[in-house]
Amino acid sequence: MEEDLNQIVNSSSYNGEEEQGDPESNTLNQPLVKANRTLSSTPLALVGTKVSHIESLDYEINENDLFKHDWRKRSKTQVLQYIFLKWTFACLIGLFTGLIATLINLAVENIAGYKLLAVGHFLAQERYITGLMIFAGANLGLTLVASVLCVCFAPTAAGPGIPEIKAYLNGIDTPNMFGATTMIVKIIGSIGAVAAGLDLGKEGPLVHIGTCIASLLGQGGPDNHRLKWRWLRYFNNDRDRRDLITCGSAAGVCAAFRSPVGGVLFALEEVATWWRSALLWRTFFSTAVVVVVLREFIEICNSGKCGLFGRGGLIMFDVSHVTYTYHVTDIIPVTLIGVIGGVLGSLYNHFLHKVLRLYNLINQKGKIHKVLLSLTVSLFTSVCLYGLPFLAKCTPCDPSIEERCPTNGRSGNFKQFHCPKGYYSDLATLLLTTNDDAVRNIFSSNTPNEFSMGSLWIFFVLYCILGLFTFGIATPSGLFLPIILMGSAYGRMLGGLMGSYTSIDQGLYAVLGAASLMAGSMRMTVSLCVIFLELTNNLLLLPITMIVLLIAKTVGDSFNPSIYDIILHLKGLPFLEANPEPWMRNLSVGELGDAKPPVVTLQGVEKVAKIVDVLKNTTHNAFPVLDEAEVVPSQMGLGTGGIELHGLILRAHLVKVLKKRWFLTEKRRTEEWEVREKFPWDELAEREDNFDDVAITSSEMQMYVDLHPLTNTTPYTVMENMSVAKALVLFRQVGLRHLLIVPRIQALGMSPVIGILTRQDLRAYNILQAFPHLDKSKGRKAH
Repeated sequence: MEEDLNQIVNSSSYNGEEEQGDPESNTLNQPLVKANRTLSSTPLALVGTKVSHIESLDYEINENDLFKHDWRKRSKTQVLQYIFLKWTFACLIGLFTGLIATLINLAVENIAGYKLLAVGHFLAQERYITGLMIFAGANLGLTLVASVLCVCFAPTAAGPGIPEIKAYLNGIDTPNMFGATTMIVKIIGSIGAVAAGLDLGKEGPLVHIGTCIASLLGQGGPDNHRLKWRWLRYFNNDRDRRDLITCGSAAGVCAAFRSPVGGVLFALEEVATWWRSALLWRTFFSTAVVVVVLREFIEICNSGKCGLFGRGGLIMFDVSHVTYTYHVTDIIPVTLIGVIGGVLGSLYNHFLHKVLRLYNLINQKGKIHKVLLSLTVSLFTSVCLYGLPFLAKCTPCDPSIEERCPTNGRSGNFKQFHCPKGYYSDLATLLLTTNDDAVRNIFSSNTPNEFSMGSLWIFFVLYCILGLFTFGIATPSGLFLPIILMGSAYGRMLGGLMGSYTSIDQGLYAVLGAASLMAGSMRMTVSLCVIFLELTNNLLLLPITMIVLLIAKTVGDSFNPSIYDIILHLKGLPFLEANPEPWMRNLSVGELGDAKPPVVTLQGVEKVAKIVDVLKNTTHNAFPVLDEAEVVPSQMGLGTGGIELHGLILRAHLVKVLKKRWFLTEKRRTEEWEVREKFPWDELAEREDNFDDVAITSSEMQMYVDLHPLTNTTPYTVMENMSVAKALVLFRQVGLRHLLIVPRIQALGMSPVIGILTRQDLRAYNILQAFPHLDKSKGRKAH
């Protein structure tokens, strides 16, 4: 029987030199049956602006002997400690996210405010060239700080971070994405980029910052200075860290929009792959803490203790004072806004896809080119924001309006700019201000004649251009606010064109336009609806907002994927979609396993030399462990035993065994106490797969290792005749890293494992590379 087992194990091994460095799946370099190509996978992807080595996360519980023993001996006190820590971390995530969001808001408003006051001083003296130099110079300096920090210190801090968070919660490890350096650079870079007047928002970066806080709390601090607190050992695993990062993403959205329920729904609808009711409660608790923190600081700032912090309370763009009624006839313009939002959103996604490809070519040339690209965009933005208001006509102030008119201050709805006394520039009101104030101005109600159609057209076209060419530079950036600005512009224009046909205020048309474009680009509905209700504080908008969002999403989906899905594909992150492709039901996992080299297996008690050879010549992260079993002959002459599957052992655990030199001089099973003495349970949760610094002597090579105590005895398995579609749903919903394929009938002497499926093997694009005949219309999306 031992000879049979050795024969199967040895025949399952293959030369690791054939593998081209993919840590997740067995690549194939030989012809396939039914295939003219091979299953391919690329372990590299862009995280931020940095090319990183990608691996999967272990969300599956590793039920080995050590875990089972630790689980049995846990007292009620330890269980309560674990639960208490979860809620404590949820509270701390909300607290720190709220504090940092307040810091970013104060810094942006004060830096941008003093910059605009200086420019206004020179405008009042009609020193327009000096004003431009001050404006452009300040913006270039702020952009330079943000870009240099991202390029030189934390490339993963560039961009919004939401696609990488979405990938992490899907089961993809994104290296250096949640570190302390990344968080610090994200904070400073967001302040610099937004204060510089770039067409960027701080919403995406705040989501990333919230997840960084969650990750750092869960692991006890930065990588090099972690706390060794014993209670933290409960969170030394990917499953609990996933829950914390989900709380962080919800807290980030809440901090950005002051929208607690919207933040929870955003995490549920957009970023989270796995969800449960207990997680819902903790994310809601985190967002509640964020709102309390923001509320307290807003009260302080309203008393004038925050410098130039902008006006407004907890509701960012309050339109609750507007009362209106809508009729059946208003369905026509509302539907039109939804259709326009879907079409423009899909067009924006299409062109942004092209721009990001172009920027990738530029960024590949080096760090200097990344910084120069950011500065070029900043200079172009500054010139447009300062120069275009000169094209607009001056409008006389309406004496019936209570608000001060005109003004050259940092905020206000009627900027004088270059106009004479008693007149204001409507375009300068929208451009020469912060992004938040621009949204407040364009959302303003009961001002039907404040903005001319020409100025709105200039504003819309400019922000379409800036929205395309600003996103993708090496600075922290968010997509929410640029899309809101574009959408609100065409919404207000449509409201102006409707005239007396509709009773809906132009400011509310701007709100609906912003919502439609966001749904048309990001393809969110429920969370977006609640976020806009909490932003505007007007429940009367609910019915028509729902209609607009549903229409915009439906129209957008008929053209291309959401913007975050496009970015995920561009970055090469192996994200698994929720719905399998229809053709996946025509392929079984057994056929997919046949398209790969034989699986590498180990014996329950294995020789050290064999383990070293496997670790050196392969890069797989898990290996099936086979054992001898008693043969029970059946009536058909087939054995129901012979060789059995004991479980799956991780590469990190094999490396830890070699580093600790847990060797046996004879081939035997170890006792339970021997294992517990050598391996604490929480220590096995640490990732340790660096095999290079392990030196094994020739005498140790002949010793043995008992793998049984470290082996996960309950790995997920599927029958070889299961469809790939069904296996994909199981793999994604459970959060697996490996899925074993077992034979439908195991003959005597036959291996109980015929293959292992990993994330890369289940990606539609990779499967079609090997089986192109499955999908005749290759033009359809296969990523």
